[in-house]
Amino acid sequence: MKLDNFLHDHPTTPRSKDEKQAVINRLKRIEGQVRGIQKMVEEDRYCVDILVQLSAINAALKKVGFSVTERHIKHCVSDAIKSGEGNETIEELMEVMKQFSK
Repeated sequence: MKLDNFLHDHPTTPRSKDEKQAVINRLKRIEGQVRGIQKMVEEDRYCVDILVQLSAINAALKKVGFSVTERHIKHCVSDAIKSGEGNETIEELMEVMKQFSK
């Protein structure tokens, strides 16, 4: 099963304004970290310092991913199970988790 197969519309529970803002804020912080690393490379900073920052970005992205995954399970997967479409939704999630864990 290819990940591309999942890029279609599913009924979803809309995110609250606070939920959206929390994810957006985290992503903006990560964006700032990426810009900081670009500047470090331009300034020929020490490799280990760059690697430490890359590690921090990876951790921050994983945290966002786990947050989105948790919400997906609590709302989208739960709703799909209740409506009798649980198997397909769980299979979809498992395929995405395989990609996420690479």
